[in-house]
Amino acid sequence: MSTREFRIWRGEAGEGGFASYRVEVNEGEVVLDLVHRLQATQAPDLAVRWNCKAGKCGSCSAEVNGRPRLLCMTRMSALPPDGPVVLTPLRAFPSIRDLVTDVGFNYAKAREVPSFVPPPGLAPGEYRMAQQDVERSQEFRKCIECFLCQDTCHALRDHDENKPAFAGPRFLMRLAELDMHPLDAAPDRKRAAQEEHGLGYCNITKCCTEVCPEHIRITDNALIPLKERVADRKYDPLVWLGSRIGRRPKD
Repeated sequence: MSTREFRIWRGEAGEGGFASYRVEVNEGEVVLDLVHRLQATQAPDLAVRWNCKAGKCGSCSAEVNGRPRLLCMTRMSALPPDGPVVLTPLRAFPSIRDLVTDVGFNYAKAREVPSFVPPPGLAPGEYRMAQQDVERSQEFRKCIECFLCQDTCHALRDHDENKPAFAGPRFLMRLAELDMHPLDAAPDRKRAAQEEHGLGYCNITKCCTEVCPEHIRITDNALIPLKERVADRKYDPLVWLGSRIGRRPKD
């Protein structure tokens, strides 16, 4: 058994500083194991959010050595052996206490995305889709709402002023999923993505994809295709003409 130094941000409402601890480490443990041991032996008042400890609830999101991660899926053996393990709360969202942040921004943005609209004339049970379309949507359904992609997106992380206009990668991915759904009957989601949810703020750096614990290819399979469809709708003269013809009233 060995020990490691942990430097953990402690404080409330954004005011505080780092506290140092030495914690015993056993083979095969993850960071959340060490946080629980620290709570049991040295810091019973340390605030951390967690639930399933299986990488499926997204609750234990934090930053480990400056990188957004799930504490329950970050093995101690995968971290550099030298130097302290630095734990900080998600930087993109307001701090509540210690490692717990207020992620209410994300739930507010989720409510702004209209849900799936059933096609007219079809009753539940009558929907039919090609298997290829099912598989395209299924990738995005793996999201566990950990909001690591939201935290690492520099348009949110470094610019609070963008938050009213920018939904972030998690919810642009949701819009992309619905826009490519062959049965979704909602009005133009491409226009909404650009004008209401700030698709233009995304510059496809792929940082959201890099931190996704479910390995969803957010940038390549959702954001870039959505940007391409928006650009076609707005700038391709043939697409523009076709959309105008489609809206002509019938005689």
